[in-house]
Amino acid sequence: MSSSALKRSAFVLLSLALAGGALAAPKKVTGYGALGVVNGKAGGTYTLALGDSPQSLNYYGVIDNNLGLVAQQMFDGLVEFNYATYKIEPALAESWTISPDGKVYTFKLRQGVKWSDGQDFNADDVVFTYKNIIMNPEARAGDAGNFKLDGKAIEIRKVDAGTVQFTLPRAAPAFLLQQRYFIMPQHKLAKFSQDGGAKAADINNAWPSNVAPGEVVGTGPFKLTGYTTGQKVTLARNTNYWKVDAAGTKLPYLSGLEFLIIRDPQAQVAQFLAGNLDQLNISGAQFPDLKQKEVAGAPFKVIRSTALFGSPPFVAYNFDAKDAALAKLFSDVRFRRAMQGAVNRERIIDTVYNGLAGLPGHGVAPANKAFYTNTTRQLGTFDVAATNKALDALGLSRKNAAGVRLLSNGRPLEFDLTYGTDSSVYPAMATILQSDFAKVGVKVNLKGILSSKLLSTGQSGDWEMILHAFGDQPDPELRRPIWQPGGALYYWHRTLQPAQDGGAPNMARMAGWEKDIYTIFNQAATTTSASARKALYTRWQLLFAQNLPVTPIAKPENIGAVSNKFGNYVYNLGVIPGYNPVPLIFQK
Repeated sequence: MSSSALKRSAFVLLSLALAGGALAAPKKVTGYGALGVVNGKAGGTYTLALGDSPQSLNYYGVIDNNLGLVAQQMFDGLVEFNYATYKIEPALAESWTISPDGKVYTFKLRQGVKWSDGQDFNADDVVFTYKNIIMNPEARAGDAGNFKLDGKAIEIRKVDAGTVQFTLPRAAPAFLLQQRYFIMPQHKLAKFSQDGGAKAADINNAWPSNVAPGEVVGTGPFKLTGYTTGQKVTLARNTNYWKVDAAGTKLPYLSGLEFLIIRDPQAQVAQFLAGNLDQLNISGAQFPDLKQKEVAGAPFKVIRSTALFGSPPFVAYNFDAKDAALAKLFSDVRFRRAMQGAVNRERIIDTVYNGLAGLPGHGVAPANKAFYTNTTRQLGTFDVAATNKALDALGLSRKNAAGVRLLSNGRPLEFDLTYGTDSSVYPAMATILQSDFAKVGVKVNLKGILSSKLLSTGQSGDWEMILHAFGDQPDPELRRPIWQPGGALYYWHRTLQPAQDGGAPNMARMAGWEKDIYTIFNQAATTTSASARKALYTRWQLLFAQNLPVTPIAKPENIGAVSNKFGNYVYNLGVIPGYNPVPLIFQK
């Protein structure tokens, strides 16, 4: 997977379908749990918040999670998640077959689907999107790297107007799960593509933020009608959409969606309380006040759910820190294990999340029953005495007058902790870590940056300790570039990464356990047996827990607040904030 796509995938992980329109064979909405209402009232506008202005309206042209929240209302993929089971279901592809050897995937496309401007959707759009955009290495948020297996390209071809076929160099059991890429309109974007005579990088210039709304065409439930930078994005129902509810009623029930651009989380809460937002994704820190208001009769509900998705925070130490003494220490697993005893998870869960979080997994969410292995015991407990003893055993027993341990070169054991200052949880978490590390003679200096800069800072290598998070996924293969040593997002040990794109990782610099994990991910990527894949990923989680490439801290619950004006609001297994199943939401 390309690093550009991975940056986006750290934030934008799902493509939801929403609503509207007749077709030859409409798809009934499934997978949203036990909704009490089938036929909602038509009309009304649902208002949500965006943390910042989308930089473009071209989903594949920029890495921008705010754009992702808007784009998932306008575009569909070949397949989608069932939100009750997290199994893959048909979307723009109504069915598919997989060859016995697992190498050929044939997708039959849904008939009668139209783009929001009335043009027919067909196989040409799918092939165009994959070849010119998703597989285009110059597309800033494309995913070219994910379409090469063992250095050989995946081939896509049009069989006929309603059929596309992918041929893989080898079996890849997670391939189907990955085909949730948004499909784009050839008739609108061909002029920006190599098919239309443009340069490969020109696709990034399509649909800038000042584009005429009618140029942004999708198959999704809503279409763009207006965008004022710094203020709001407005969407209206796409009357050509292809889904209906269980009773055959066209979806969505809503006439439109409106995204207000509000950068400050506290200002978002204020706007929600004022009735200017209809839905808000909130943190554990914000929960008590809003829940108290709900109990007191406020016109909204606060809903909690166990999280499968979402981003559990972790701390990482830079194995390749510029300070050689720190790099040597951070690379020593004994140090990482010792310092885990100074991470007070219970305190963080109680004070930062108000108890609305649990112990994390090691790369797999505890809610993921298909792959999760219970590694709770390996997390240990907060134990200052044990941590002090372990650090003494590492030869760090000497301290200066301030009580800070001394490295072998006589310098204080002191380093920076980089964190996101604009996060609702990172500042408090960083302060707790600083305080508790001081109890074991380790001095931590807080270095705050914007949360949007955390990933690029991590990848730059210009940090010592970092507080960050990556979202969980239903299949560990989708997180391979993060957790496989040498992967594009395995930035705590950057010297393992290939010297050039598509090259081999630096195996010579891998620790033995990293080589084991590297091999596990390679084997799991090609093994078609579900039980064998689970066994491999179980071994990986145990190696993760024992060697701590990063130190997981907590797994937050998902908490949403929604106005009582709307029905059918669902927050099940931890839908990523902003990705609630909107198709069935209706105004009462």
